[in-house]
Amino acid sequence: MRKLRTNELNRLNPEEYEQTGKMPLVVVLDNVRSCNNIGSFFRTSDALLVEAIYLCGITATPPNKEIHKTALDAEKTVQWKYTEHTEEAIAELRQKGFTVYAIEQIDKSIMLPDFEPAANEKIALVFGNEVKGVQQKIVDICDGAIEIPQYGTKHSFNVSVSAGIVLWDIFKKLKWKSLA
Repeated sequence: MRKLRTNELNRLNPEEYEQTGKMPLVVVLDNVRSCNNIGSFFRTSDALLVEAIYLCGITATPPNKEIHKTALDAEKTVQWKYTEHTEEAIAELRQKGFTVYAIEQIDKSIMLPDFEPAANEKIALVFGNEVKGVQQKIVDICDGAIEIPQYGTKHSFNVSVSAGIVLWDIFKKLKWKSLA
C-alpha cells in the first residue's frame, strides 16, 4: 500500500472544473466570521461539486489571504456571490427553484441520516455564525432544518466540520439518485 502522488489523482484543472456539471446544491453562509472557516467551505464545495456559495452579512469575500490559506485556490473555482442580507440570498434561491434548509438544532428538525432529498431537488443549505448559529429570523423563512445527531457533552460542531459532514452526506444521496 502506498500514498498516491498528486499527478496520479486525476484532478481537474480549473477549466475542466468549470465545464463539469455541478450538483444541484448551494451553500449559504449567514454571518460566518472566520476566514479560515470560509476558506474551508470553498475547499469542501470544490471537492463535492457544489454549484455556488452565497456569502452573506459579515461573511468575508475573496480575494482574501486568510480565505485563500484554507481554500487553496478553491475560491477561484467555486462560483460565489455576496449579499448583505441572508434573506436576499434565500429569496433569490427560491426564485431559482431551490428548497432552503437551515443546518441548525431546532424543534422539528430532520436528523441528517433521515433526510432524503427528492430526485432532482435543488437544495440550498444555510450555515450560521460560529457562536450564534443561523439567525432565528433566517430559520423562520427556511423550508426546514437539518440537524446532525450528536451524542457527547458538546452540542455543536465547528461550522466547517458541520459543512463537511452535511455536504458529503447530501452529495452521496444526490449522486446516488442521479445514477438511479
